[in-house]
Amino acid sequence: MKRKISTPAFRSREHFRSEEGSALIELALSLPMLCIMLLGAAEFARLAYASIEVTNAAHSAAIYAATSHGRVADTPGIGAAATQDSLNLGAAGAISVLSVDTFCQCSDGTTISCTDNQTCFTSNTHVITSVRVITQSSFSPMINLPGAKRHTFTLQGKSTQVVENQ
Repeated sequence: MKRKISTPAFRSREHFRSEEGSALIELALSLPMLCIMLLGAAEFARLAYASIEVTNAAHSAAIYAATSHGRVADTPGIGAAATQDSLNLGAAGAISVLSVDTFCQCSDGTTISCTDNQTCFTSNTHVITSVRVITQSSFSPMINLPGAKRHTFTLQGKSTQVVENQ
């Protein structure tokens, strides 16, 4: 009487035939989920990049405004500096400058009016003038869920720079 050896090294062909195609079924079930995750990650990366571009545009505009006291009031020049730095956003993500604010304080941290030099003079400190620029752009995702409402996100960037004394 012959005895059948039943070890993993000597499995029968019937056992292998029952597992044929199982990897293909697993791939067919998991591939759509992996593709959705990949597309979601790509959309999130685009959103993060656009947010960084809007913040960088605010920073460029603030640096332009901070180069001299005369440029603080140059609204077209500030807008042009922001636009020049945000060219990678494309036409759909046009940048706009929401506000340009100037504020002053003494070197000891006391907040003052920008026309008040006497407060800093009496406390033996000097005036520090700063400019704050806020930019805004809209972002529309490329991928939308079927049947879902199309969303547009508003991105804002803010930067503050000390105005050079000239």
